[in-house]
Amino acid sequence: MRTRERLIQDHAGAMVIVATALLVIGVVMVTSASARLDQSYLDVSLWQSVFGRQGIFAVVGFLLLISAARWGQLLLAAPAGRKWCTFAVCAFALITLGATFLPGWSVARHGSQRWIHVSLSGVALGFQPSELAKIAMIFVLAWWFGERGADARSFKAGLLPAVVLIALFVLLVGKEDFSTSFLLAAVSGLMLLVAGCRLVHLGALGCFGVCGLAGLLMAAPYRVQRLVAFRDIWGDARGAGYQPLQSLTTIASGGWFGTGLGAGIQKYGYLPESHSDFIFAHLCEEAGVVGGTLVVALFCVFVYLGLRTMWSARTPFERQIAFGLTACFGLQAVLNIAVVTVMAPTTGIPLPLVSAGGSGVLTYCLAIGILAAIAGRAAKADEDSCIHFVGRSHE
Repeated sequence: MRTRERLIQDHAGAMVIVATALLVIGVVMVTSASARLDQSYLDVSLWQSVFGRQGIFAVVGFLLLISAARWGQLLLAAPAGRKWCTFAVCAFALITLGATFLPGWSVARHGSQRWIHVSLSGVALGFQPSELAKIAMIFVLAWWFGERGADARSFKAGLLPAVVLIALFVLLVGKEDFSTSFLLAAVSGLMLLVAGCRLVHLGALGCFGVCGLAGLLMAAPYRVQRLVAFRDIWGDARGAGYQPLQSLTTIASGGWFGTGLGAGIQKYGYLPESHSDFIFAHLCEEAGVVGGTLVVALFCVFVYLGLRTMWSARTPFERQIAFGLTACFGLQAVLNIAVVTVMAPTTGIPLPLVSAGGSGVLTYCLAIGILAAIAGRAAKADEDSCIHFVGRSHE
Protein backbone atom coordinates (compact mmCIF):
# COMPACT_ATOMS: atom_id res chain seq x y z
CA MET A 1 0.00 0.00 0.00
CA ARG A 2 2.90 2.34 0.66
CA THR A 3 4.02 1.85 -2.94
CA ARG A 4 0.54 2.71 -4.27
CA GLU A 5 0.33 5.76 -1.99
CA ARG A 6 3.69 7.04 -3.22
CA LEU A 7 2.61 6.37 -6.82
CA ILE A 8 -0.58 8.43 -6.41
CA GLN A 9 1.41 11.27 -4.80
CA ASP A 10 3.82 11.13 -7.72
CA HIS A 11 0.87 11.44 -10.13
CA ALA A 12 -0.24 14.64 -8.42
CA GLY A 13 3.27 16.07 -8.52
CA ALA A 14 3.72 15.04 -12.14
CA MET A 15 0.50 16.81 -13.12
CA VAL A 16 1.76 20.01 -11.54
CA ILE A 17 5.11 19.63 -13.34
CA VAL A 18 3.45 19.04 -16.73
CA ALA A 19 1.11 22.00 -16.22
CA THR A 20 4.04 24.23 -15.24
CA ALA A 21 5.98 23.13 -18.33
CA LEU A 22 3.02 24.01 -20.57
CA LEU A 23 2.64 27.39 -18.85
CA VAL A 24 6.33 28.19 -19.41
CA ILE A 25 6.16 27.09 -23.04
CA GLY A 26 3.06 29.24 -23.45
CA VAL A 27 4.71 32.37 -22.07
CA VAL A 28 7.81 31.87 -24.24
CA MET A 29 5.82 31.20 -27.42
CA VAL A 30 3.36 34.05 -26.82
CA THR A 31 6.29 36.41 -26.23
CA SER A 32 7.83 35.34 -29.52
CA ALA A 33 4.54 35.40 -31.46
CA SER A 34 3.61 38.89 -30.23
CA ALA A 35 6.82 40.49 -31.60
CA ARG A 36 6.24 43.49 -33.87
CA LEU A 37 8.47 45.27 -36.35
CA ASP A 38 7.01 48.72 -35.66
CA GLN A 39 7.20 48.64 -31.86
CA SER A 40 9.70 47.53 -29.24
CA TYR A 41 8.76 45.55 -26.14
CA LEU A 42 10.16 48.43 -24.08
CA ASP A 43 7.78 50.98 -25.63
CA VAL A 44 4.69 49.61 -23.88
CA SER A 45 3.83 48.89 -20.27
CA LEU A 46 3.91 45.34 -18.95
CA TRP A 47 0.12 45.03 -18.76
CA GLN A 48 -0.47 46.50 -22.22
CA SER A 49 1.82 43.96 -23.89
CA VAL A 50 0.56 40.51 -24.83
CA PHE A 51 3.57 38.71 -23.39
CA GLY A 52 3.42 40.78 -20.18
CA ARG A 53 -0.20 39.88 -19.52
CA GLN A 54 0.46 36.24 -20.36
CA GLY A 55 3.34 36.14 -17.87
CA ILE A 56 1.16 37.66 -15.15
CA PHE A 57 -1.66 35.23 -15.90
CA ALA A 58 0.77 32.30 -15.80
CA VAL A 59 2.11 33.31 -12.37
CA VAL A 60 -1.38 33.92 -10.95
CA GLY A 61 -2.57 30.68 -12.51
CA PHE A 62 0.26 28.71 -10.93
CA LEU A 63 -0.55 30.17 -7.51
CA LEU A 64 -4.21 29.32 -8.07
CA LEU A 65 -3.25 25.77 -9.02
CA ILE A 66 -1.21 25.28 -5.85
CA SER A 67 -3.95 26.82 -3.69
CA ALA A 68 -6.65 24.63 -5.24
CA ALA A 69 -4.49 21.53 -4.77
CA ARG A 70 -4.03 22.35 -1.09
CA TRP A 71 -7.40 23.74 -0.02
CA GLY A 72 -9.48 21.74 -2.47
CA GLN A 73 -8.96 18.66 -0.32
CA LEU A 74 -10.84 20.32 2.53
CA LEU A 75 -13.83 21.18 0.31
CA LEU A 76 -13.92 17.71 -1.23
CA ALA A 77 -13.77 16.05 2.18
CA ALA A 78 -17.05 17.59 3.41
CA PRO A 79 -20.41 16.78 1.76
CA ALA A 80 -21.61 20.32 2.49
CA GLY A 81 -18.44 21.73 0.92
CA ARG A 82 -18.93 19.66 -2.24
CA LYS A 83 -22.54 20.79 -2.57
CA TRP A 84 -21.78 24.45 -1.85
CA CYS A 85 -18.87 24.53 -4.27
CA THR A 86 -20.90 22.87 -7.04
CA PHE A 87 -23.88 25.20 -6.83
CA ALA A 88 -21.75 28.32 -6.34
CA VAL A 89 -19.69 27.62 -9.46
CA CYS A 90 -22.79 26.72 -11.47
CA ALA A 91 -24.71 29.83 -10.39
CA PHE A 92 -21.77 32.14 -11.10
CA ALA A 93 -21.20 30.58 -14.52
CA LEU A 94 -24.87 30.91 -15.52
CA ILE A 95 -25.08 34.50 -14.27
CA THR A 96 -21.95 35.57 -16.15
CA LEU A 97 -23.07 33.74 -19.29
CA GLY A 98 -26.35 35.64 -19.11
CA ALA A 99 -24.46 38.90 -18.60
CA THR A 100 -22.82 38.53 -22.02
CA PHE A 101 -26.22 39.36 -23.53
CA LEU A 102 -26.56 42.60 -21.54
CA PRO A 103 -25.39 45.89 -23.11
CA GLY A 104 -22.78 47.65 -21.05
CA TRP A 105 -21.48 44.44 -19.49
CA SER A 106 -20.37 42.48 -22.52
CA VAL A 107 -17.76 43.46 -25.08
CA ALA A 108 -17.34 42.17 -28.64
CA ARG A 109 -13.99 40.84 -29.81
CA HIS A 110 -13.38 39.40 -33.26
CA GLY A 111 -17.08 39.73 -33.98
CA SER A 112 -18.24 37.62 -31.02
CA GLN A 113 -19.92 38.80 -27.83
CA ARG A 114 -18.08 36.35 -25.53
CA TRP A 115 -16.40 38.62 -22.99
CA ILE A 116 -17.47 40.56 -19.93
CA HIS A 117 -15.65 43.85 -19.48
CA VAL A 118 -14.50 44.77 -15.98
CA SER A 119 -12.38 47.75 -14.97
CA LEU A 120 -10.40 47.66 -11.72
CA SER A 121 -8.47 50.77 -10.69
CA GLY A 122 -8.27 51.87 -14.29
CA VAL A 123 -7.04 48.47 -15.50
CA ALA A 124 -9.33 46.94 -18.13
CA LEU A 125 -9.96 43.22 -17.68
CA GLY A 126 -11.88 40.85 -19.94
CA PHE A 127 -13.43 37.67 -18.59
CA GLN A 128 -14.76 34.88 -20.82
CA PRO A 129 -17.59 33.07 -18.96
CA SER A 130 -17.59 30.13 -21.38
CA GLU A 131 -14.27 29.01 -19.88
CA LEU A 132 -15.77 28.76 -16.41
CA ALA A 133 -18.84 27.03 -17.88
CA LYS A 134 -16.66 23.98 -18.59
CA ILE A 135 -15.85 23.46 -14.91
CA ALA A 136 -19.39 24.33 -13.82
CA MET A 137 -21.04 21.79 -16.10
CA ILE A 138 -18.58 19.05 -15.08
CA PHE A 139 -19.14 19.76 -11.38
CA VAL A 140 -22.94 19.69 -11.69
CA LEU A 141 -22.97 16.42 -13.65
CA ALA A 142 -20.53 14.88 -11.16
CA TRP A 143 -22.69 15.99 -8.23
CA TRP A 144 -25.91 14.74 -9.87
CA PHE A 145 -24.63 11.28 -10.78
CA GLY A 146 -21.82 10.84 -8.25
CA GLU A 147 -22.85 12.64 -5.07
CA ARG A 148 -26.63 12.53 -5.33
CA GLY A 149 -26.56 9.10 -6.90
CA ALA A 150 -29.05 9.74 -9.72
CA ASP A 151 -29.56 6.69 -11.92
CA ALA A 152 -28.29 7.49 -15.42
CA ARG A 153 -30.15 4.45 -16.78
CA SER A 154 -33.49 6.01 -15.83
CA PHE A 155 -34.40 8.57 -18.47
CA LYS A 156 -36.99 10.53 -16.49
CA ALA A 157 -35.49 10.47 -12.99
CA GLY A 158 -31.78 10.57 -13.77
CA LEU A 159 -30.99 11.50 -17.35
CA LEU A 160 -33.60 14.13 -18.24
CA PRO A 161 -32.61 16.75 -15.59
CA ALA A 162 -28.97 16.37 -16.62
CA VAL A 163 -29.83 16.78 -20.31
CA VAL A 164 -31.81 19.96 -19.60
CA LEU A 165 -28.84 21.47 -17.79
CA ILE A 166 -26.43 20.42 -20.54
CA ALA A 167 -28.70 21.98 -23.17
CA LEU A 168 -28.85 25.22 -21.17
CA PHE A 169 -25.07 25.50 -21.00
CA VAL A 170 -24.57 24.53 -24.65
CA LEU A 171 -27.16 27.03 -25.92
CA LEU A 172 -25.93 29.92 -23.76
CA VAL A 173 -22.34 29.32 -24.83
CA GLY A 174 -23.07 28.33 -28.43
CA LYS A 175 -24.73 31.56 -29.46
CA GLU A 176 -21.34 33.27 -29.62
CA ASP A 177 -18.82 30.44 -29.13
CA PHE A 178 -19.60 27.40 -31.26
CA SER A 179 -16.30 25.60 -30.62
CA THR A 180 -16.71 25.68 -26.83
CA SER A 181 -20.35 24.57 -27.10
CA PHE A 182 -19.20 21.60 -29.20
CA LEU A 183 -16.58 20.81 -26.56
CA LEU A 184 -19.20 21.01 -23.79
CA ALA A 185 -21.51 18.67 -25.70
CA ALA A 186 -18.71 16.16 -26.31
CA VAL A 187 -17.49 16.16 -22.70
CA SER A 188 -21.02 15.87 -21.32
CA GLY A 189 -21.70 12.94 -23.65
CA LEU A 190 -18.62 11.13 -22.38
CA MET A 191 -19.60 11.81 -18.77
CA LEU A 192 -23.09 10.42 -19.40
CA LEU A 193 -21.52 7.31 -20.90
CA VAL A 194 -19.22 6.86 -17.88
CA ALA A 195 -22.16 7.45 -15.53
CA GLY A 196 -23.94 4.45 -17.04
CA CYS A 197 -26.34 6.01 -19.53
CA ARG A 198 -28.09 3.48 -21.79
CA LEU A 199 -26.62 3.40 -25.29
CA VAL A 200 -30.13 3.75 -26.77
CA HIS A 201 -30.72 6.93 -24.77
CA LEU A 202 -27.24 8.22 -25.58
CA GLY A 203 -27.75 7.57 -29.29
CA ALA A 204 -31.06 9.44 -29.29
CA LEU A 205 -29.54 12.34 -27.40
CA GLY A 206 -26.63 12.33 -29.84
CA CYS A 207 -29.03 12.76 -32.76
CA PHE A 208 -30.77 15.69 -31.05
CA GLY A 209 -27.38 17.14 -30.12
CA VAL A 210 -26.14 17.00 -33.70
CA CYS A 211 -29.31 18.75 -34.86
CA GLY A 212 -28.86 21.43 -32.20
CA LEU A 213 -25.21 22.01 -33.07
CA ALA A 214 -26.14 22.15 -36.76
CA GLY A 215 -28.65 24.88 -35.90
CA LEU A 216 -25.98 26.85 -34.07
CA LEU A 217 -23.64 26.35 -37.02
CA MET A 218 -26.20 27.66 -39.52
CA ALA A 219 -27.05 30.64 -37.29
CA ALA A 220 -23.79 32.40 -38.21
CA PRO A 221 -22.84 32.74 -41.92
CA TYR A 222 -19.09 32.86 -41.19
CA ARG A 223 -19.28 29.41 -39.59
CA VAL A 224 -20.82 28.00 -42.77
CA GLN A 225 -18.11 29.72 -44.84
CA ARG A 226 -15.41 28.08 -42.75
CA LEU A 227 -17.03 24.68 -43.15
CA VAL A 228 -17.25 25.12 -46.93
CA ALA A 229 -13.65 26.37 -47.08
CA PHE A 230 -12.49 23.29 -45.18
CA ARG A 231 -13.60 21.11 -48.10
CA ASP A 232 -11.37 23.10 -50.48
CA ILE A 233 -9.07 25.61 -48.83
CA TRP A 234 -7.66 26.65 -52.21
CA GLY A 235 -11.12 27.57 -53.47
CA ASP A 236 -11.11 30.78 -51.41
CA ALA A 237 -7.42 31.29 -50.71
CA ARG A 238 -7.83 35.01 -49.96
CA GLY A 239 -10.99 34.59 -47.87
CA ALA A 240 -12.12 31.75 -45.63
CA GLY A 241 -9.26 29.53 -46.82
CA TYR A 242 -6.54 32.06 -45.95
CA GLN A 243 -6.15 31.07 -42.29
CA PRO A 244 -5.76 27.30 -42.84
CA LEU A 245 -3.39 27.85 -45.77
CA GLN A 246 -1.18 30.14 -43.71
CA SER A 247 -1.29 27.70 -40.80
CA LEU A 248 0.01 24.87 -42.99
CA THR A 249 2.66 27.18 -44.46
CA THR A 250 3.77 28.14 -40.96
CA ILE A 251 4.10 24.52 -39.84
CA ALA A 252 5.95 23.52 -43.02
CA SER A 253 8.39 26.43 -42.62
CA GLY A 254 9.74 24.95 -39.40
CA GLY A 255 10.95 21.62 -40.74
CA TRP A 256 12.25 19.11 -38.22
CA PHE A 257 14.05 21.47 -35.83
CA GLY A 258 12.48 24.86 -36.54
CA THR A 259 13.84 28.25 -37.51
CA GLY A 260 14.89 29.04 -33.95
CA LEU A 261 13.23 30.89 -31.10
CA GLY A 262 12.15 34.34 -32.29
CA ALA A 263 13.24 33.70 -35.88
CA GLY A 264 9.81 32.87 -37.28
CA ILE A 265 8.46 34.98 -40.14
CA GLN A 266 4.78 34.11 -40.32
CA LYS A 267 3.93 36.04 -37.15
CA TYR A 268 4.67 39.34 -38.93
CA GLY A 269 1.20 39.73 -40.41
CA TYR A 270 0.99 36.49 -42.40
CA LEU A 271 -0.65 34.19 -39.81
CA PRO A 272 -3.56 35.83 -37.94
CA GLU A 273 -4.00 34.86 -34.29
CA SER A 274 -0.50 33.40 -34.16
CA HIS A 275 -0.28 34.15 -30.43
CA SER A 276 -3.66 32.67 -29.48
CA ASP A 277 -5.68 30.05 -31.38
CA PHE A 278 -2.82 29.24 -33.81
CA ILE A 279 0.04 29.26 -31.32
CA PHE A 280 0.77 25.60 -32.13
CA ALA A 281 1.54 26.49 -35.75
CA HIS A 282 3.91 29.22 -34.56
CA LEU A 283 5.55 26.76 -32.15
CA CYS A 284 6.11 24.29 -35.00
CA GLU A 285 7.68 27.03 -37.11
CA GLU A 286 10.22 28.02 -34.48
CA ALA A 287 10.70 24.67 -32.71
CA GLY A 288 9.97 22.33 -35.60
CA VAL A 289 8.41 18.89 -35.57
CA VAL A 290 10.51 18.05 -32.51
CA GLY A 291 9.05 20.93 -30.48
CA GLY A 292 5.51 20.21 -31.63
CA THR A 293 5.90 16.53 -30.74
CA LEU A 294 7.17 17.48 -27.28
CA VAL A 295 4.08 19.58 -26.60
CA VAL A 296 1.77 16.81 -27.86
CA ALA A 297 3.62 14.36 -25.59
CA LEU A 298 3.06 16.64 -22.58
CA PHE A 299 -0.67 16.67 -23.26
CA CYS A 300 -0.71 12.88 -23.63
CA VAL A 301 1.15 12.47 -20.33
CA PHE A 302 -1.29 14.77 -18.59
CA VAL A 303 -4.31 12.85 -19.91
CA TYR A 304 -2.74 9.61 -18.70
CA LEU A 305 -2.14 11.10 -15.24
CA GLY A 306 -5.69 12.46 -15.14
CA LEU A 307 -7.16 9.05 -15.94
CA ARG A 308 -4.98 7.40 -13.29
CA THR A 309 -6.27 9.98 -10.83
CA MET A 310 -9.82 9.07 -11.83
CA TRP A 311 -9.22 5.37 -11.10
CA SER A 312 -7.73 6.13 -7.68
CA ALA A 313 -10.42 8.66 -6.63
CA ARG A 314 -12.08 8.06 -3.25
CA THR A 315 -15.70 8.83 -4.13
CA PRO A 316 -17.93 8.62 -7.23
CA PHE A 317 -18.22 12.43 -7.16
CA GLU A 318 -14.44 12.86 -7.35
CA ARG A 319 -14.18 10.11 -9.97
CA GLN A 320 -16.66 11.89 -12.21
CA ILE A 321 -14.91 15.23 -11.76
CA ALA A 322 -11.49 13.76 -12.52
CA PHE A 323 -12.79 12.13 -15.69
CA GLY A 324 -14.67 15.24 -16.85
CA LEU A 325 -11.77 17.64 -16.31
CA THR A 326 -9.29 15.27 -17.96
CA ALA A 327 -11.60 14.71 -20.95
CA CYS A 328 -12.18 18.46 -21.33
CA PHE A 329 -8.46 19.26 -21.21
CA GLY A 330 -7.52 16.50 -23.64
CA LEU A 331 -10.37 17.08 -26.11
CA GLN A 332 -9.68 20.82 -26.29
CA ALA A 333 -6.03 20.13 -27.08
CA VAL A 334 -7.05 17.64 -29.79
CA LEU A 335 -9.54 20.10 -31.31
CA ASN A 336 -7.03 22.95 -31.38
CA ILE A 337 -4.28 20.87 -32.97
CA ALA A 338 -6.77 19.40 -35.46
CA VAL A 339 -7.81 22.93 -36.51
CA VAL A 340 -4.22 24.17 -36.77
CA THR A 341 -3.18 21.17 -38.90
CA VAL A 342 -6.35 21.59 -41.02
CA MET A 343 -7.77 18.23 -39.96
CA ALA A 344 -10.89 20.11 -38.80
CA PRO A 345 -12.63 23.34 -39.94
CA THR A 346 -11.24 26.60 -38.61
CA THR A 347 -12.74 27.61 -35.29
CA GLY A 348 -11.67 29.73 -32.36
CA ILE A 349 -10.54 27.34 -29.67
CA PRO A 350 -7.24 27.94 -27.81
CA LEU A 351 -4.56 25.41 -26.88
CA PRO A 352 -4.90 24.85 -23.10
CA LEU A 353 -2.28 26.68 -20.98
CA VAL A 354 -0.28 27.62 -24.09
CA SER A 355 -2.40 30.08 -26.08
CA ALA A 356 -2.61 33.70 -24.99
CA GLY A 357 -5.58 34.54 -22.80
CA GLY A 358 -6.18 34.87 -19.08
CA SER A 359 -9.59 33.22 -18.75
CA GLY A 360 -8.44 29.91 -20.20
CA VAL A 361 -5.17 29.83 -18.26
CA LEU A 362 -6.79 30.59 -14.90
CA THR A 363 -9.68 28.18 -15.48
CA TYR A 364 -7.47 25.25 -16.41
CA CYS A 365 -5.03 25.99 -13.59
CA LEU A 366 -7.99 25.78 -11.22
CA ALA A 367 -9.08 22.51 -12.85
CA ILE A 368 -5.60 21.00 -12.55
CA GLY A 369 -5.42 22.07 -8.91
CA ILE A 370 -8.71 20.22 -8.30
CA LEU A 371 -7.29 17.11 -9.99
CA ALA A 372 -4.20 17.32 -7.78
CA ALA A 373 -6.46 17.67 -4.73
CA ILE A 374 -8.36 14.52 -5.74
CA ALA A 375 -5.06 12.66 -6.13
CA GLY A 376 -3.91 13.97 -2.74
CA ARG A 377 -7.07 12.71 -1.05
CA ALA A 378 -6.63 9.30 -2.68
CA ALA A 379 -3.05 9.10 -1.43
CA LYS A 380 -4.14 10.07 2.09
CA ALA A 381 -6.81 7.36 2.02
CA ASP A 382 -4.19 4.76 1.09
CA GLU A 383 -1.94 6.01 3.89
CA ASP A 384 -4.75 5.71 6.44
CA SER A 385 -5.58 2.21 5.19
CA CYS A 386 -1.92 1.22 5.49
CA ILE A 387 -1.70 2.53 9.07
CA HIS A 388 -4.93 0.71 9.97
CA PHE A 389 -3.63 -2.50 8.39
CA VAL A 390 -0.30 -2.28 10.25
CA GLY A 391 -2.11 -1.57 13.53
CA ARG A 392 -4.33 -4.62 13.14
CA SER A 393 -1.34 -6.84 12.29
CA HIS A 394 0.42 -5.81 15.52
CA GLU A 395 -2.66 -6.70 17.51
